[in-house]
Amino acid sequence: MTSYKDSGVDIDAQDEALREVRRIARDTYTPGVMSDIGSFGGLFRGTFEGMESPILVSSTDGVGTKLRVAQAMKIHDTVGYDLVSHCVNDILVQGARPLFFLDYYATGKLRPPVMTDVIRGMARACRENGCALIGGETAEMPGFYHDDDYDVAGFILGVVDSKNLIDGKAVREGDILLGLPSVGLHTNGYSLARKILFDKLGHDHQSILPGIGKIGEALLQPHISYLKPLLPLTDARAIHALAHITGGGLTDNVPRVLPHNLDARIKLGAWPVLPIFRFLYENGGVDTEEMLRVFNMGIGMVVIVAPADVDRVAKHFTQIAQPYYFIGNVVKGSGKVQYDAPPSGFASWIE
Repeated sequence: MTSYKDSGVDIDAQDEALREVRRIARDTYTPGVMSDIGSFGGLFRGTFEGMESPILVSSTDGVGTKLRVAQAMKIHDTVGYDLVSHCVNDILVQGARPLFFLDYYATGKLRPPVMTDVIRGMARACRENGCALIGGETAEMPGFYHDDDYDVAGFILGVVDSKNLIDGKAVREGDILLGLPSVGLHTNGYSLARKILFDKLGHDHQSILPGIGKIGEALLQPHISYLKPLLPLTDARAIHALAHITGGGLTDNVPRVLPHNLDARIKLGAWPVLPIFRFLYENGGVDTEEMLRVFNMGIGMVVIVAPADVDRVAKHFTQIAQPYYFIGNVVKGSGKVQYDAPPSGFASWIE
């Protein structure tokens, strides 16, 4: 007799993984959760106390080829954490707080310890952001993925009261740009970084670079969630716009929240470049424009604030020990980013 297991799909392994995932997920449940992992659909009670006109905000994303680094390092809990943080930030820019999260995990051969590590990272980020992990999908796909390959995607739903919605319409000429620092590549630019580090320069994940440390560990630095430092400001309507700096860098992400007749003038040199970006620039043969479009260059979130609100926003960041930089201002234009290089040029800043 031929079984499903003979074709490469192990239902027993899925059941084993699901039991552990159910236990992990329960630690993230909030009062709105009405179902358990394993139901056909996740149930969440949609009552939003204190909101006059709630708007649901959704997003979906992945972590790209950062997964290759995780697989090479055999460290799997960080990419699950990255996935949730990325999705939280994507709805935060519109003023939303997260309600619940769903995941999709696909692999060639299900390894329950690997999968549960990934889910464990998701759950940790969900707990930190007050977000319930209420369901997901596990797909074992032999012949499509290699045995030890896996991919993950995340789906998030949040809510914002209409009066607190941030849509960029409030942005005005003269507004100030504040930058909140990243701690690494977050979840973007990994294909280029890997090509430079491993294909061009011949390093491996265990190689140690001066000022950077072990390459694999540097590349697995977490994607930060900016919910805690920013949510009080969005609730207080102290922010005109937010831009999450992901794929496309500052060049492509800041214009997403600008009116068509305004530009963001960003002062290169206004914040320190992380060593990993400096190394990639100096050794990768990547030009300036490409660096600024592929990598976040050390800024994970851009906060656009009216001049009258700058002091209270800066005071808030100082009180909670959130680092920030004044990185530019809003000027007349056509909905793009202008860069002001340091007097001695881009290379002097990044080097």
